[in-house]
Amino acid sequence: MNALVALCHFCELHGPRTLFCTEAVHPPSPSPPQPGSAIPGDRDREGDREGEGLTMRANSSATQRADMCEGCRSLPASHPGFVSVDSETGIRYLSHQHPRQPQLFSVVRQACVRSLSCEVCPGREGPIFFGDEQHGFVFSHTFFIKDSLARGFQRWYSIVVVAMDRIYLINSWPFLLRHLRLTIQSLQNTALKVFDSEQGVCPQRAVRMNSAFSPAVFPHQRSGNAARSLTSLTQHQNLWASLHSSFSWLLKACGSRLTEKLLEGAPTEDTLVLIERQTEQEEEMSAWDGAEGGGSNSQPSQSESVQAKDFQFDDGRQEDLIGPKFKSLRHLRQVLGTTDFRQLTWHVLMGNQVIWRGADPCLIQSAFNVLKALLPVGCVRAVPYSPHYEEAYRCNFLGLSPDVPIPAHVSSSEFSVLVDVLNVERGCVNPVSDDDILSLYQFNISSANTQPTDKGPTLLNKIEVALSNENLSVEVVSLCLLCLKEEWMNKVKVLFKFSKVDGRGKEDTQKVLALLGATGPGEEDNVRLLKFWMTGLSKLYKSHLMTAVRGGERTLSQ
Repeated sequence: MNALVALCHFCELHGPRTLFCTEAVHPPSPSPPQPGSAIPGDRDREGDREGEGLTMRANSSATQRADMCEGCRSLPASHPGFVSVDSETGIRYLSHQHPRQPQLFSVVRQACVRSLSCEVCPGREGPIFFGDEQHGFVFSHTFFIKDSLARGFQRWYSIVVVAMDRIYLINSWPFLLRHLRLTIQSLQNTALKVFDSEQGVCPQRAVRMNSAFSPAVFPHQRSGNAARSLTSLTQHQNLWASLHSSFSWLLKACGSRLTEKLLEGAPTEDTLVLIERQTEQEEEMSAWDGAEGGGSNSQPSQSESVQAKDFQFDDGRQEDLIGPKFKSLRHLRQVLGTTDFRQLTWHVLMGNQVIWRGADPCLIQSAFNVLKALLPVGCVRAVPYSPHYEEAYRCNFLGLSPDVPIPAHVSSSEFSVLVDVLNVERGCVNPVSDDDILSLYQFNISSANTQPTDKGPTLLNKIEVALSNENLSVEVVSLCLLCLKEEWMNKVKVLFKFSKVDGRGKEDTQKVLALLGATGPGEEDNVRLLKFWMTGLSKLYKSHLMTAVRGGERTLSQ
């Protein structure tokens, strides 16, 4: 990450000061050697010596000034600093009291002053964002550290992250807030223990109340120790090495979590929905981290956390599932048979609740991973395995243990389908391979739906043609399915714009359906599919359409 992390302190005697900063130094790009230039090995060794020495030539006058006190100083000028090298990328993370480049020194100095003076959040503790294109953008988190000898028994610090990329820094806000708070809480807890022990020996509150107070002699009343170092406040001898490790990891992890990807054309609806879900999850985690008032209410319970994780339903662990599992749609079709597979797929595309009940959660989860590829990401709400029934409005994919009863209103509903996975009774025979699922399980599919599923929807007919063509590999079928989903999502967008945004009548909507190729055989199923898939549109797309329509109406009225 092209950024710099710094710890700042508001000194009672000298004002805002930078205590410790960590920066990332990227290796130089390879270039052809020029006549008379140093060989690469010498250049690398010189760079290593420069990083190890960190003599701070540009800032020597700032670090050696006479007005530096214990509270303003972290490492002595003779200290070589700290260096960590990322073996994968060759990036070096250098830490000292000040940056090694004069340009960065002025940028960090300004960020330090603003974070501890004018740019503060309500309560003076917490995160804030400020900056500009010229001096860089800053994510700052201010906090207090307990000190028995300080005014108000606390000292004011801040951790700032300085970067030139405003968008990247804003997108990293939840990540930075979550991990910086861990570092801050560790410092505060350590300092609080020292504060309590010092107050137990000599309570400063009583001493100050019983002595004459004068602002001019207040520092001398504290035995001349008006400014204490952070090492003294925490009694942590390896404090700066620990902060170097934390800041170095933060720069590396923050730079790895977001990557640029070249997209050909506009992003798909699935991409937009995934981005929205990731943002919501990060905001939710930040909200829990920022919840005040301790006790059991400040954190979600274990059952709530597990339930929330189930509803998010990540499909990235298909290869980690143990035991028998479905590998693809074609594999599932071969196991269930063409008739049962078409019935099951019809319910999936229509948005009905699909319930799998069995004793093997890995097998059920693999079936859901395969089946949900038929739907847009925004239409998938899944609970992979639950000890009790969940209503259809909460999930359209539900896995249950074999002893869970199905409510009567569900078993009699035409908007659900149940797949019972039964173990096959076998005698003492040779072991069966995990790939031979039919030798291990029997599948019974039942539904109260009486509507025929052999006519439509059109999308299902095309999917079955692709699956039945043995000349097409599984990878080609996956790409074919992706193209079919995009085709029908485009139809969904047109229908949404025409019916929901513009508010056209039934006759006009019928003409649009004919134009989209959704009429004819299976028309009822096509319309039902399109309406269900409307729920999978991203919030960004819907808000963009509504904003464009309102803007057009205002223009016409003017």
